[in-house]
Amino acid sequence: MKQMLKLGLVLALYATAACVGLAFVYAGTKDTIAWREQAALEAALKELFPDGDSFEDISGTIASSDASVGFDSQYAVRRGGVLIGAALSSSGPSYGGPASVLVGTGVDGKVSGVKILSISDTPGLGANASSPRYFVDRASGLTFYGQFSGKAASDAFEPKADVAAITAATITSRAVSLIVRTSARDAAAWLSAQGGSK
Repeated sequence: MKQMLKLGLVLALYATAACVGLAFVYAGTKDTIAWREQAALEAALKELFPDGDSFEDISGTIASSDASVGFDSQYAVRRGGVLIGAALSSSGPSYGGPASVLVGTGVDGKVSGVKILSISDTPGLGANASSPRYFVDRASGLTFYGQFSGKAASDAFEPKADVAAITAATITSRAVSLIVRTSARDAAAWLSAQGGSK
């Protein structure tokens, strides 16, 4: 019995030391992690809007018109103080769980670009949605997410109609298309209400 208590005490001490160590590691790295996430987001926003010189966080301003699609964060994009577009970090259900997509929409009502932030669909199938090496049109070098650039927010965004679907991943194709369509339409409506500048 004494031996068991001694072993239990030693184990408890090791567990406590491990927890304290993890707390110190977290405290020491959380600012770096937050900085890297912010830098990655700014790089993604700049990729969608190369001409943008300011990205104002307007989260909570634009409401989703589809209950299955949520807007995690929202940004008004400006160039020289003039509103040129909006970017929405949006998420919705897909085959392997939630998919997160950054969608840029210009004041002209067209998608300026799409970046898949995270998707946990089947590797080699649905996960190809975010792959820069998977082409829906190899001849032109067009990726799945790249095909959305330039589409009007009013387009159907329907796989196998005006969207080239990922081979053997129709559910993923539909899920991402719905997220992009909802984001583009709601951003375009908000931009229109702003009169194109603010």
